[in-house]
Amino acid sequence: MDPVLKEIYSLVVPAAPYVIAAYAVLWVGLFGYIAVVLGRLGRIERELHVVEEAVARKGVTAGS
Repeated sequence: MDPVLKEIYSLVVPAAPYVIAAYAVLWVGLFGYIAVVLGRLGRIERELHVVEEAVARKGVTAGS
């Protein structure tokens, strides 16, 4: 093996678990954030549906 590559690999390979762990944390955080946003979006859609029903019962139109 080339001595330069051997030196590079000796520096990179010990750090690999930390890099993998950092990416894992990043992906878990991203999916967690997406789950929270989707949950809030669902709640807002349900609230909007309730408001639309209340407005429809009052007989108010959009242009009024």
